[in-house]
Amino acid sequence: MRSPRPLRPLRTRRPRRFAALLLCAVAGLLPSAVPAGAAAPSPVPGTLGAYDISSVYSAGVSSGGYMATQLHVAYSGTFEGSAMFASGPYDCARGQLATALNACMDTTQNLQLAALEQSTRDRSAQGRIDPVENLAGDPVYVFSGSGDSTVKRPVADALADYYGRFGARVAYDRSTAAGHAWITPLGPNTCAVTQSPYLNDCGTDAEGALLGHLLGAVAAPGSGTGGSLIRFDQNAYAPGGSAAAVSMGGEGFAYVPASCAQGARCRLLVALHGCKQGYAYQGFGTRFVQGAYLNEYADTNDMIVLYPQAAPTATLENPNGCWNWWGYLGDTAYAQHGGKQIEAVMGMVRALRGTGTPPESGRTVLSSTDAEDGYVKAAADGSGASVGTLEDLYGLALGRGTDGRVNRLVVSFDTSRIPAGKEITRAWLTVTRSSGSGDPWASPAGNRLLVDLRSGCFGGCAVEAGDWSAAASVAGAARIDAFASGSAVSTDLSAQALAALNRGGVTQFRLGFAAAPTGTAYLFVNRDAPVTLTVEYR
Repeated sequence: MRSPRPLRPLRTRRPRRFAALLLCAVAGLLPSAVPAGAAAPSPVPGTLGAYDISSVYSAGVSSGGYMATQLHVAYSGTFEGSAMFASGPYDCARGQLATALNACMDTTQNLQLAALEQSTRDRSAQGRIDPVENLAGDPVYVFSGSGDSTVKRPVADALADYYGRFGARVAYDRSTAAGHAWITPLGPNTCAVTQSPYLNDCGTDAEGALLGHLLGAVAAPGSGTGGSLIRFDQNAYAPGGSAAAVSMGGEGFAYVPASCAQGARCRLLVALHGCKQGYAYQGFGTRFVQGAYLNEYADTNDMIVLYPQAAPTATLENPNGCWNWWGYLGDTAYAQHGGKQIEAVMGMVRALRGTGTPPESGRTVLSSTDAEDGYVKAAADGSGASVGTLEDLYGLALGRGTDGRVNRLVVSFDTSRIPAGKEITRAWLTVTRSSGSGDPWASPAGNRLLVDLRSGCFGGCAVEAGDWSAAASVAGAARIDAFASGSAVSTDLSAQALAALNRGGVTQFRLGFAAAPTGTAYLFVNRDAPVTLTVEYR
């Protein structure tokens, strides 16, 4: 088994004034008059080149606010601060859409802030995110309008509190009756409304406030925009080479001031739109890119603005083109290292910093090793285990058979065939059903078919009785949802499971139901269509 990834070292910081939580009326940070702004220039096709980047920050609204926090917390060794409009604390949804709706937007469910803090610290200790010590002293700007009924005020309060628990310097603006929107003097909407394009003018300069807090003193924005708006291919940065597969658009944008293009040392701000604001959403286009009032500040403050783009799915997974903050499309690592959208954005950041290039992506599909595949049956408590004998007739058994015994299957893969030197970004299993009886997913109700992973073999590599209860390297590495015929694809392997794949030999997977079915309910996995492990890498 591979050793766990070590904790990343703390980054070297310039001296800062540390404070746990600064609740401030940010009116004092605003200029006395808001200069007139001009729209960004028309996009020109290009690529993300390397620039002299001194520091990196994130900002976003609504789902983009959640993604801005995810980037900051997961990669706090890279991001030195963040700004969020109409958003809540890191991983508030915990991978559940219902929690996202009821605890992280509405307040009908307790979002359990103490548990979110502890899970963040646990992930840091496990190396799944950067060390949380990096967050101490980081500038964080939070905005919540009293007219926002989409993400309610207590949720934003929790975001400010969350960052304060890690020693960040939080500036919290709750001074207006703004609706659910990005606040900008270029917004066509009045302050209190919640409607497209979700760009509201509240008579203030929120961009001056957030940039002043993130960067320190900032120069007044320009009256026009003299830089270039580059339109680039996001597929080059998406895991597997398909932005659409991770609910991102094919095109992203970056505003590059002339000074940065000419070699000046510049800051980088990653600006993330909200739901229904992406370039590909129903013709929305570049309204967020042009109306966020960031490009005007970019010109006068040597700051590149990166505008990644999420996109709607054709299914009900993400029809509004939101950023992934609740784990859609089976991405269980969405808020940590290995999250598909996070890694795509990080690839863009690395390209702009000159520390990375568009990854060479690839995919390999491994078939299970037939001679080492099989199933094991036992009583519900695991006693009396024995190797199943009906494999050649029916296939690999799962669930509770007519003999009252509970079946688990084991399949082996030669994972040394994954190309050496490549970073694994995603993997999943595909199984094909041949026959069955009853519904083991409903016996008992809500039963789950879980996938355990063993780096190496559970015992000997040929299936043996002890495999039924042998310890796994990663338990619950994925799950397979109910299917009555044909083939099914598991959820993506967890980040821990990806790290545990044995690059030097065999990796075994054990499939079994979380609870023993209460009656006869089983399926056979077809041996003539081998179980496959699909691995994407770069």
